[in-house]
Amino acid sequence: MQSPATTLVRTLYTLRWVAVGAQSVTILLAGHGLGLALPAWPLWAGVALLAGFNLLVGLRLRSSRDAAPAEAFAHGLVDTAVLAWLVAWTGGIANPFASLFLLPIALTALALPVQWAVATALACVAGYLLAVAFGQPLPHGHDDSLDLHFVGMAVNFLVSVALVVYFLTRLVAARDQREQELSALRERFARNEGILALATHAASVAHELNTPLGTMTLLLDDLDPQARPDDAAADVATLRRLVDICRDRVRSLADPADPAAPTTVDLGRVLEHWQLVRPAVSLQRSGNVDGDRRIDRSLGHLLLALLNNAADASEGNGRSRVDLDLQTRNGMLIGEIRDYGPAFDGEASFLPVLFRSTKPDGLGVGLALSHAAVEQLGGDLHIEDAEGGGARVRFRVPMTPDAPTGAPRR
Repeated sequence: MQSPATTLVRTLYTLRWVAVGAQSVTILLAGHGLGLALPAWPLWAGVALLAGFNLLVGLRLRSSRDAAPAEAFAHGLVDTAVLAWLVAWTGGIANPFASLFLLPIALTALALPVQWAVATALACVAGYLLAVAFGQPLPHGHDDSLDLHFVGMAVNFLVSVALVVYFLTRLVAARDQREQELSALRERFARNEGILALATHAASVAHELNTPLGTMTLLLDDLDPQARPDDAAADVATLRRLVDICRDRVRSLADPADPAAPTTVDLGRVLEHWQLVRPAVSLQRSGNVDGDRRIDRSLGHLLLALLNNAADASEGNGRSRVDLDLQTRNGMLIGEIRDYGPAFDGEASFLPVLFRSTKPDGLGVGLALSHAAVEQLGGDLHIEDAEGGGARVRFRVPMTPDAPTGAPRR
């Protein structure tokens, strides 16, 4: 995100090349076409100085370092000095292009703090007064029937309109884009603060849940499935698997802080665990990614959050189906999760806010964590309406070296 001063420096850099070209054409046209005896070397010296300075500015702009307001002011000061020099040698106050002293004031007033805008205005007034005080009379051409002053005023007006419209709208667009980026950063900061608070609370809850989960495991071990009817035995086995999943999930909360913990998981195992927790939802898979693929642990959390959101949306609409498509292309994992719930709200913020949800009993955690996971992995995520109802969530993340193809499942 560029600072206003950097945007102004880049704008002046482009405008300066336009000025060099226009000044060169004007000097040649006035001297050879109109027969005006203009002082050639002072004019060409001013144009050469401006071009040489702009070459140095071009080298400076290759750096990613932002420009300070003082640097942008210095650039405007050079432009004002060269303009005063050229105007003084071509008629002074009689030069119709003297009104161009207003252009640096307009640009700096929009992009720089007030003190620098006032300083630029004072510099332009000083340059204008010096050009008037030391201005050389404009020589007459061999064609007296042509009023060069009125022609110059007309050209100056058209040039001023074009420059003001183009460059001011460019600065305004850059300012609006910067404000949008700042707004997105504020939303992201607020969401990340909520995620940090949620992680702290989750660690506390995980510590509290560890004991009752251990007790439940011991009680289930004491139950003899053989002494019960077949349906009850199946229920006990399912309960045991669910308790094991809960225990593993609680213990996995400490994995990110453990350097010895694995950073990848089996995609098939992630989907198997999700299907066990959501047995009433039919998961329709497609794509060229098989279940033996090792994926980043954060990506596993992302899939679980998105699948749970899609399942909630489908079940809320009386449907029990979720579609999952995973493709690998050019080192990227491209996924699409489609639900069969209500249409996506296009007016909603692109960055969801934690603890705000459109579901009556939702916490707004799923999408917020999904966006955070995608940003951490260096990918992107967007949501759109699906044909026939429902929504599609598309994400794209790079495949890490820790997730090779065809790794054995454990």
